[in-house]
Amino acid sequence: MQLKQSLASAIARFTTAQVPSPRLNAELLLMFTLNCDRAYLFAHPERKLSQDEQSRYESALDERARGVPAQYITRHQEFWGMDLIVSPAVLIPRPETEHTIETILDCVERAPLRQAQGKLSPARPYRIADVGTGSGAIALALAKEFPTAEIHATDISAPALEVARANAVRLQLEDRIEFHQTDLLAGLDPPFDFIVSNPPYVGESEEDEVQLEVRKFEPRYAVFAGPTGLEVIARLIPQAYAALLPQGWLIMEISGSIADETRNLLREWDAVRVLPDLQSIPRIAIARKPRN
Repeated sequence: MQLKQSLASAIARFTTAQVPSPRLNAELLLMFTLNCDRAYLFAHPERKLSQDEQSRYESALDERARGVPAQYITRHQEFWGMDLIVSPAVLIPRPETEHTIETILDCVERAPLRQAQGKLSPARPYRIADVGTGSGAIALALAKEFPTAEIHATDISAPALEVARANAVRLQLEDRIEFHQTDLLAGLDPPFDFIVSNPPYVGESEEDEVQLEVRKFEPRYAVFAGPTGLEVIARLIPQAYAALLPQGWLIMEISGSIADETRNLLREWDAVRVLPDLQSIPRIAIARKPRN
């Protein structure tokens, strides 16, 4: 079958199966099958797929049609300009989570800096903890942005940490991050300048509002925090308060449904803000530990 015919058939199948963005998904899986870019698809519509290629493409289409996220099929997801390995052991990194990186950069821009080797850097290396690292996306982005920082990444899941370590090796950042299998900040040696986290923040009462493919295929422990969605955040906030330096920052991804409750949990902190994402949904909670 020709490439254009295979693609058209896949788009029609995904449309019937109500797969979101059917053309994008069909193209992505064909690029994965052929190990090519989108330009190749448009430049070679008459190319015939081999029997093996057609079989592998059909297998990928079957998986996507039954709801498996495309990222788990291709085993890749882009985040902060990095190509990350992902597996069902980790939450798929979302574009919204990049706001956590932007928020830290904004905090740093307002802090005293010195120029070193062509980059802005603090008077001493920052100590940063990424809590619930999953694929390592946040920790790796911060290692990329702060080449002198001491970065610690935690996760309670051993399989998730295997993925994070693999990503660190692929990106040649394995010497920049220390990974810990632990619950939140347990066992880490404080103090830290920044504690950042994309914790589970969905309440079990909201389960019906979560996309089916997220509920069915992504790790439940990384999505659902408990009955209200605040359970993990409520434990992290006092731990972060104890582990941060005075004037240190806590930055967490949250959802709009828990924004007010999160502000209330941060009532003893300074400079508390909840920042919206590009869809104007409350997304990032930021707070600074008081000086005294």
